[in-house]
Amino acid sequence: MIISRLLSHGLSRALAGLALAALIPVAAHAQSGDKAIVQSERVRAELMAHAPDGVEPGKQVWVGLQLKHAPEWHTYWKNSGDSGLPTQVQWTLPAGVTAGEIAWPLPKKIPIGPLANYGYENVVLLPVPLTIGKDFKPSLLSRDLEVKLKAQWLVCRKECIPEEGDFTLKIPASSTTAGNAAAFQASFDAQPKALAGESTVAVEPTAIKVSVSGLPASVRGKQLEFFPETSEVIETAGAWTQAWQGDRWTAQIPLSLQRSQAPMVMPIVLSSGAQGWRVEAAVQGTWPATASASGLTPAMEAALKSSATTPAAASSAPSLTFAAALLGALLGGLILNLMPCVFPILAIKVVAFTKHADDRRGHRIAGLAYTAGVIASFVALGAVMLALRAAGEQLGWGFQLQSPAVVAVLAALFTVIGLNLAGVFEFGAFLPSGVASLEAKHPVVNSFLSGVLAVAIASPCTAPFMGASLGLAIGLPAVQALLIFAAIGIGMALPYLAASWVPAIARLLPRPGAWMDTFRKFMAFPMFATVAWLVWVLGQQSGIDGAGALLALLVGMSMVIWALTLQGRARTIVTAISLVLVAMLGWATGGSVTRMQTQQLAATESGWQAWEPGRVDQIVATGQPVFVDFTAAWCVTCQYNKKTTLSNKDVLADLAGKNVALLRADWTRRDPAITAALGQLGRNGVPVYVFYKQGQPPVVLSEVIGVDEVRAVIAKL
Repeated sequence: MIISRLLSHGLSRALAGLALAALIPVAAHAQSGDKAIVQSERVRAELMAHAPDGVEPGKQVWVGLQLKHAPEWHTYWKNSGDSGLPTQVQWTLPAGVTAGEIAWPLPKKIPIGPLANYGYENVVLLPVPLTIGKDFKPSLLSRDLEVKLKAQWLVCRKECIPEEGDFTLKIPASSTTAGNAAAFQASFDAQPKALAGESTVAVEPTAIKVSVSGLPASVRGKQLEFFPETSEVIETAGAWTQAWQGDRWTAQIPLSLQRSQAPMVMPIVLSSGAQGWRVEAAVQGTWPATASASGLTPAMEAALKSSATTPAAASSAPSLTFAAALLGALLGGLILNLMPCVFPILAIKVVAFTKHADDRRGHRIAGLAYTAGVIASFVALGAVMLALRAAGEQLGWGFQLQSPAVVAVLAALFTVIGLNLAGVFEFGAFLPSGVASLEAKHPVVNSFLSGVLAVAIASPCTAPFMGASLGLAIGLPAVQALLIFAAIGIGMALPYLAASWVPAIARLLPRPGAWMDTFRKFMAFPMFATVAWLVWVLGQQSGIDGAGALLALLVGMSMVIWALTLQGRARTIVTAISLVLVAMLGWATGGSVTRMQTQQLAATESGWQAWEPGRVDQIVATGQPVFVDFTAAWCVTCQYNKKTTLSNKDVLADLAGKNVALLRADWTRRDPAITAALGQLGRNGVPVYVFYKQGQPPVVLSEVIGVDEVRAVIAKL
């Protein structure tokens, strides 16, 4: 009941705040004092406005995100090409104001090895029109139109780094705003103009034939650039031909072998120099079969099918039935109780169980309440992730530990629990009697909240044991997906539930005695070990300054708790001093804890390179095999595999002997590109291990890998 007591006496609010903090992605950028500007080493992003006629109903108001790229860096168009992600914007506007779509300027084709992308270099402004409705009324306190923007962009050179920013801009409602007129006019001039002529796309087995009429006479006979707005249709870097037949422009462009789209109308952009034109071409003919109904490439689909018959990849088969997924989720939840991030909580529950060995009814109620807390938390966490994914967020399982704020809250929570277990303080010693009595009055609530806490720290450990089940859940209807999450909770709660309801199991538990006090104090050390792990995770996200700041805050918090155990006047004086010191420390260093590092996490081990979108295809095209390690600092199984298998000298010798390129995709921080890559593999969490070789389907290994398994796959390369 120790954890229950902790939660019922105020820290349940912290746990509720934890759930909210998990939904707030932390921006991976350094923001200046101006809320309209976000600056990193690669991109200077600024929110601009253009309202030459003021802010009134019926007047034209434009806002736009200007991206100034450092040399050799680029971001992406609405169709990013073979890799990459388009810039995404999410607006928060006053009532009566609505935002339109991005008016994308003409992109350029950016070759990257055997691939090609569509995007922007140097400076680009992405304008968005705002419609001012009759219901818009400026605030009484401010006559300005306040525009808030949350933007995300992927910036790439040889490596790719996801960045994001929160912007706020106030546009005067009673005067004109035209200071950025030149930038907006340049963007407007770069917009493709609509063509009125007839345009068609004729589908053939391996190519499309494009025919466009109505182009200006000034460009007839010239070579044009071709940009399809629909992704995953053509071979972006493939060789294609174009010709003029009088005033009609024609082209033959190869279809992608990995095509997954079959549009009935294809929006197309053509350009010549700084001029561009846009048509919506009607599709004629029947599209050949897509790469796969699931959106996977043929090679990937073949790999996943073959993995169903091989031990090395048995856990990654996409043909996993719903019943098998439920069973896998149940067994995975059961195994969770042995994980280092969960076992301390279960052990404490067992200690509390033995304190009242004769209260069978109380045990059963506590077991049901704990089970309800675990199941409800898994279902709620799954529902949040499904809702965010449906809204376009690139999230995967364990996403809450991608937020430094969540990691810091958990570290503080487990520090308090550890201090309580070690006997530094007892709640009843300094809490009002009315609050202290809540423990006795609401044991059901206490047990329920214990289950909630267990899930908060345990969920990132689930992916290794049910990667295929979680990957399948994302593509299922909501009810079936939530049933899988519920099955995980049932499996995790099953041992304690069984002990509370089955007398034979309860009799196996040790009898109460003096050993319990020793065991309680001993359990403080697994709690502190969990804190050490969480601080290390935060250090991977926020850097050494963030980890150091968190340690300092934890020391200050511990000092406050100790001060509250003192008696008399000393308690008042020391507590006041310690609270002031902690407040000053938090003010000075709190930002370092929650601030993400702007630089990408490096694959520091010798021979490893940082993964980036398209990098695998580039290397495989040269004939060199590739091994990708999808990992995260907060993934315990990832670290175990790294220490026991990936650093094994025989494995490393085999990899070197086959000249295998080693790529590490670090998912410690939120990374939409890695999330998308995991989704293509049918997974939603880490670890994931994949071998690629030219002309062969990829091989997806099991989550808990062994030396023999990896060496067996390497031998077949």
